[in-house]
Amino acid sequence: MKRTIQFLLRMVPISLVLVAFVAGFIAYPHLPDQMSTHWNIQGEADGSMGKFWGTFFAPVVMLIMYAVFLIIPRIDQKKENIRQFRRDFDLFIVTMLVFFLYLYGLVLAWNFGYRFDFVRLLVPTLAGLFYIIGHVVGRAKQNWTIGIRTPWTLSSESVWKKTHALGGRLFKLDAIIMLGGALVPRYAFWILFVPLVATTVFLVGYSYVIYTRERR
Repeated sequence: MKRTIQFLLRMVPISLVLVAFVAGFIAYPHLPDQMSTHWNIQGEADGSMGKFWGTFFAPVVMLIMYAVFLIIPRIDQKKENIRQFRRDFDLFIVTMLVFFLYLYGLVLAWNFGYRFDFVRLLVPTLAGLFYIIGHVVGRAKQNWTIGIRTPWTLSSESVWKKTHALGGRLFKLDAIIMLGGALVPRYAFWILFVPLVATTVFLVGYSYVIYTRERR
């Protein structure tokens, strides 16, 4: 069963990338010459691209992202540690690509003429993304690829473990708070990013403090 899950987690990413490219090729003839590709915090379209890159920018980014996630763990100096939480790492890759595919779907729908509250539809998926990030962070072993990589977590395995155990819980809490952005889209930007910035700054300081205590 574990091998089946691991196999699926390895196959799903490339399938998601292929779905994005196929969707792009199917949609391309029916899209406008100038496509909306950026929205402000009020959910208003305020940026655009030409038809080709407006259609295929997201699939290309997904392909590059998949390639990077495929290569980096192989050259990480602590790649043996990544193998210890490889299933969670693969889950992170799948989640990132699902998020980008969903975002791409919203872009295509908008340019087909559908109108909706972009922020309200995006917020729940961002919350889901960061909840999974919290899960992966909480289980990550010391490595140079993914996690809370400060000089102090990378210098001490015990500092890494303590920082990531707390960081995993905090990112999950941030994800729950983010859901409030769907209820009040007007303040979604602040509800999304203030907790994340606060958590990141706190964890950097936390890793330094416990490293200092450990050294003493």
